[in-house]
Amino acid sequence: MGAFRRRKLNAIVTEVLVMLVAIVFLIPFYLLLINSVKGVAEQLTNTAGWPSAFVWNNYSKAWNALNFPDVFLRSLLITVFSNIGLTIISALAAHRMVRMPTRFNTAVFYLFIASMAIPFQSLMLPLVQVIRELGMINSLGGIVFTYWGLGLSFSIFLFHGFVKTISYEIEEAAIIDGCGPLRVFWRIVVPLLQPMTVSLVLLNTLTFWNDFLLPNLLLTKSELHTIQTAMNAFFGEFLTRWDLALPALVLGTAPAILFFLLMQRRIIEGVAGGAVKG
Repeated sequence: MGAFRRRKLNAIVTEVLVMLVAIVFLIPFYLLLINSVKGVAEQLTNTAGWPSAFVWNNYSKAWNALNFPDVFLRSLLITVFSNIGLTIISALAAHRMVRMPTRFNTAVFYLFIASMAIPFQSLMLPLVQVIRELGMINSLGGIVFTYWGLGLSFSIFLFHGFVKTISYEIEEAAIIDGCGPLRVFWRIVVPLLQPMTVSLVLLNTLTFWNDFLLPNLLLTKSELHTIQTAMNAFFGEFLTRWDLALPALVLGTAPAILFFLLMQRRIIEGVAGGAVKG
């Protein structure tokens, strides 16, 4: 009975601690939401309190100031095509390196791993210069191409470890049945990579969608701004338009949260599948 009570007490304490941590993490979202529907004066004098009057037209003003449909579409295109290309290229490369462990492939893999230690800040100026020389500054294709290069090392690293857990006998059976290398990859390997693919797409989506620095460096024209760079106009050196900035932050964050909620089942299946596979 004593052991049962201790387990029950430990469970209660754990739940209370989890709830407290959740509340701490939710406080910024609470402040963001309630202040996004306040007037400027109340935002400054009653930051944590409930709004005395809901100013819903803050959202319509922010929507128009951002030109939200256009910046949303550009952010979406960049995120989708960056994910598609990066996932396909890294999965193909990792599969090749695992199934053909030549000295060259091994050296290339370790080169990718070593490149992960290089901080992005040290690459910014040379990267911008290279992209400019290629004529890809101020183009959506240029930033997608850059995301492929920057994300390749980490993606290959994750896929490389996961491909090792896939039994090669499954692929051999498909080859004996007459499948070519690409057909084996698409029909056999890709479905087995789903747990890692889901996790990687989630990580990359949050990275691409929330990124400010790279779009700010490569997309300097206002007509090419993403959601994150467009919101920067509300944060001036001497004045911040909180009545526009906070609703804009909600509008910019909502698609990422919605994506996570829609993918929640897939994420859980992916994590569970990865645990079983490991």
